[in-house]
Amino acid sequence: MADDVKKTSNKLAEMGEDVIKTLEKEGNPSIDIPLRTLSNVVFDKKTKQLMLGDKSAKRYFFNVAHSKKFMQTMMVGGFCKSLLDEGIHASIRDMYYNLKRTLADSNENTFDEQGESDPLIVDLEVALDTLREHLHLTTDRKGIVAGDVIIEDRGDEINWGKLGSGGWSIPSTVDEITFKSVKAEFVLVVEKNAGFERLHEDKFWQKFKCILIGTGGQPSRGTRLLIQRLNSEYKLPVYVFADSDSYGFYIYSVIKSGSISLAHVSDRIATPEARFIGLTVSDIYNYDLKKAIIKTREVDIKRAKELLQYEWFNKNPRWVKELNLMIEKGVKAEIEALSHRGLKFMSEEYLPDKLRKKDFID
Repeated sequence: MADDVKKTSNKLAEMGEDVIKTLEKEGNPSIDIPLRTLSNVVFDKKTKQLMLGDKSAKRYFFNVAHSKKFMQTMMVGGFCKSLLDEGIHASIRDMYYNLKRTLADSNENTFDEQGESDPLIVDLEVALDTLREHLHLTTDRKGIVAGDVIIEDRGDEINWGKLGSGGWSIPSTVDEITFKSVKAEFVLVVEKNAGFERLHEDKFWQKFKCILIGTGGQPSRGTRLLIQRLNSEYKLPVYVFADSDSYGFYIYSVIKSGSISLAHVSDRIATPEARFIGLTVSDIYNYDLKKAIIKTREVDIKRAKELLQYEWFNKNPRWVKELNLMIEKGVKAEIEALSHRGLKFMSEEYLPDKLRKKDFID
């Protein structure tokens, strides 16, 4: 982590120095920024990840259409350089307010809304080939974890197995923690907080020697980075447990292959070895959940058809089967539907049965 921060700090300094040198030569300073558009996102078959292509655009200082955004980009870069030099962190909201209305002898806003400053953070990520976290910018915590793991976080030793009912709240700065002890055989990622709480209360992670992670819906960057670290550094299999609907399937896809909006950091936060453990449409019938189903809406069917267009879904016969079954039957189900068979059915029968059979979808 320290090396990554130092490299990022050096890249920021070089970016600023290049602008000054160009101005001294009476040139037109520019920043080269890879395009984050759908047309510039490709699926790498070898890594099984969504990646940015090679298209880019230049942002010039002496250009009426570019000058304000160029100035804003340099301001964000300067702010991040200050954070790194001082060894402190700030939220993206803090940054917005710190930089708002900072032109000397002027009441002009440098940023009218946070919606202007947030995209520039991503611009710096792609331009410098770094992570937002290495710029010392943070976001709200999202995601919880429990397991037989001891970490060190900013000098504090934390045992994930001794934090009561709440678990450890996953920060955005996961790359800064140090693992002291990891005793687990796999990682179980649960889409719903309710599912996490059910499994946590039933001590599922103790009985099955796993690390239990709740994403609370679409996983945050910090959660995705934590999943990847546990998989890459400790070779722990990752199983994703999500709703039997097109959005639950997409959450799995994001964890495994990355997302279009974050294709520039897929290699650092995606986990290609992740596999889907359920809930599937077939499970609705195999585990007698027909009385707990929900009828699909038009938007569900539309999204399912979109997923069938994704190469990482349509090349897998089991995914094609499950998505077509959803479209054909017009049904979906939440993981909480397993409670229809009993409150402990999820932890004592369904998941143990899936693990025993190794019933996963890649």
